[in-house]
Amino acid sequence: MQANDLAEIRLAVRQLCAQYGEDYWLELDRNNGYPTDFVEELTKSGFLGILIPEEYGGAGLGVVEAAAVMEEVCRSGAHAGVCHAQMYVMGSVLRHGSEQQKRAYLPKIAKGELRLQSFGVTEPTTGTDTLSLKTTAVKKGDVYVVNGQKVWISRIQHSDLMLLLARTTPLDQIAKKTDGLSTFIVDVKQAEGSGLEIRPIESMINHHSCELFFDDLEVPAENIIGEEGQGFRVILDGMNAERILIAAECVGDGRYFVDKAAAYARERVVFNRPIGQNQGVQFPIARAYADIEAAALMVEHAARLFDAGENCGAEANIAKMLASEASWRAGDICMQTHGGFAFAKEYHIERKFRETRLYQIAPISTNLILSYVAERVLNLPRSY
Repeated sequence: MQANDLAEIRLAVRQLCAQYGEDYWLELDRNNGYPTDFVEELTKSGFLGILIPEEYGGAGLGVVEAAAVMEEVCRSGAHAGVCHAQMYVMGSVLRHGSEQQKRAYLPKIAKGELRLQSFGVTEPTTGTDTLSLKTTAVKKGDVYVVNGQKVWISRIQHSDLMLLLARTTPLDQIAKKTDGLSTFIVDVKQAEGSGLEIRPIESMINHHSCELFFDDLEVPAENIIGEEGQGFRVILDGMNAERILIAAECVGDGRYFVDKAAAYARERVVFNRPIGQNQGVQFPIARAYADIEAAALMVEHAARLFDAGENCGAEANIAKMLASEASWRAGDICMQTHGGFAFAKEYHIERKFRETRLYQIAPISTNLILSYVAERVLNLPRSY
């Protein structure tokens, strides 16, 4: 895609987001509400289906374009976490699903008739040790019977479908740790009350996260994505896309904070001069800007590798780490620049400050990214 085409996407997203000002997001944050109308409009405009090929009703574009969408959503003051999974979760269906599954789900996702917004992976006892997860799926005839528990599963109450990762072969019966896991499409509406219990989790941000309990939930065997026992490979593509898109959101958050801090520093007058005239105020904002711009380059690099079909595990992880840390520092500087007013909800900064903090922990923590780079890139001994 040409640079001017990407600029047009950014402009269109900004114009859409302008219809939903920061007061809209503040009210949702106060009431733990879900932005149904915003998500519907983002879908109808084609932005949430941007990665779905044209033959299935999507825009047929790449992660570079998807990252631009997510960045602009966050830079506008909105919270992309309410809908970002619609982009990267469906990648597992696109890359590993059967043609029948693609035809059944992708056109409806592109139109907004179905929402696929949840990844059922994390568990309370294993966390990011995904290969040790304990939820089981046992095949009985033409169904798999699922038992277990998941935690921090976001947006499931606002999703029609979920991708679920479960163990189909016991851990002690596999040759490699990455074997024995399988990925399923779960119809959330049918499952709830028929073996699936959903419990919302109160948390510091309006991320709509829940705890899930599976008690003999039956999932049709035809709902397995890819081969039985190869589910970990199915979700890896989605995970790399997830890291890149969330890194782009962090760039958007960082640019939001820098924009806010610089504007306030120009306007706020103390001791008969704008505070932005003082280098003690200028320099931290300028450094935050530099950090964000550097992270943005890494995000773009990772996205282009992904779109080219290249191995981008290291780049996706590094982009997410750099961007999440840069956005948090920019948020801290924005808070400091505004002083006491930063704590007033009407300025919106404290909400964004809470939201961007998440991304040093999820979808993968900074320490695990450093372990990945140390062991996979630098060939250092495994630490775990």
